[in-house]
Amino acid sequence: MVLKQYYLGCLAHASYLVGDQARATAIIVDPQRDIHQYLADAEALGLQIRHVVLTHFHADFVAGHLELRDHCSATIHLGARAKADYAFVPMNDGDTLDFPGLRLQILETPGHTIESISILVFDLTRDTTKPHAVLTGDTLFIGDVGRPDLRASLGWTANDLGAHLYDSLHKKLLPLPDETLVYPAHGAGSLCGKQLSSDTVSTLGAQRQFNYALQPMSKDVFIRLVTADQPDAPPYFTYDAILNTREHVTLNKNLEAVLKPIDLDEVIRLGDAGAQILDVRDAAEYAKGHLAGSINIGLGGQYATWAGTVLDRAKPIVTIAEPGREEEAILRLGRIGFDHVKGHLRGGMEALAERPDLVWPTERVNAQTVAEELAVANPPLVLDIRNPREWTTKHIAESMNLPLNHLQERIAEIPRDRRIAVHCAGGYRSSIAASILHRHGITNLIEMAGGLAAWEAANLPVVSEP
Repeated sequence: MVLKQYYLGCLAHASYLVGDQARATAIIVDPQRDIHQYLADAEALGLQIRHVVLTHFHADFVAGHLELRDHCSATIHLGARAKADYAFVPMNDGDTLDFPGLRLQILETPGHTIESISILVFDLTRDTTKPHAVLTGDTLFIGDVGRPDLRASLGWTANDLGAHLYDSLHKKLLPLPDETLVYPAHGAGSLCGKQLSSDTVSTLGAQRQFNYALQPMSKDVFIRLVTADQPDAPPYFTYDAILNTREHVTLNKNLEAVLKPIDLDEVIRLGDAGAQILDVRDAAEYAKGHLAGSINIGLGGQYATWAGTVLDRAKPIVTIAEPGREEEAILRLGRIGFDHVKGHLRGGMEALAERPDLVWPTERVNAQTVAEELAVANPPLVLDIRNPREWTTKHIAESMNLPLNHLQERIAEIPRDRRIAVHCAGGYRSSIAASILHRHGITNLIEMAGGLAAWEAANLPVVSEP
């Protein structure tokens, strides 16, 4: 038996290759949309990818099930309660995929979504009765459980799914042996839960002991606990969940159409017509000079998640990248189904060498400089764009908290007759915010490099809310 985990840090997403070498067969579980690593590893192991399983319709990324179907003729398997436009094999509770050294057994575990399943993995060369591992999808995480509120717009209430989740955990997963390895579909940084661990594997025994949501409690208490204080879900989540149920263009075919250079004049024309100009360079490079009106979301952070949060699904995208990183920028947008890309600026920022009139800088300063400006008459307004929980824990005195994911809809709340000092925790999100503020004509601003971490490192004071 082969069991290999693939972890995509920028989306905090785990996928799996499970293989039986005696039958030369591989099964891919919850694949990302770019499938080259599964193909390469299957070939190296002498396996053919014949099956692909989705534990549920993921909301935070577009899965690679159609890519594996088209490339490998793999059969798609979904939970029996799933509904999709494409052909698939519905898997009921107790159904199995059997091989000489491997058995996969389905557990229907609704809760995060109604069609959610978990997969017991039996290594038949070791034990035919006890599972070696369980692939839990978004039902059970390390340190958390799947949030039950993401399907509200699709006809399910958080309370209804929370009740299903309680039953799935207590009737299907908690009865498993303590030594069963737990492999989830997400880790720390995912918005599919509220306190996921950075660990990517655990045991059921450890989760039984330390996971807050698995402690003894009534169903009503559990529902209140798992529905409270969940982070805001980005607007693209519902779009991706629906897209995963539909027949759609595969990633490679879309890249063939959109991975193309566009001359500066055409980029400007597209921008004037409403296209979103996305600069994916590092925040420090963006601050030195960028195309006026562009939005900065750097490849070095949670690029796809923030792109899906602040960009408009209805407007085309043109990217600006360092030479050699154009494909990465567009491919990573494709991972969340943002296929509406027109291309990338030919030559990157070098294309603007003769057009300084189109280049804007951002005044990016250190924490001490911000502190000095705050000490004078008519100080700037400190705009903290972290989430409310971060702000409550500690913040600069008299700062205004306006979370980045709500910045555009609440832009009118920001005064235009006052200098603005914008910051986040470490300097990544603040560059996104500064670019959005510039797009809305708020240009009398400074961005604090290094965020609140730099402020504290300079021994400058913070306050907290009671």
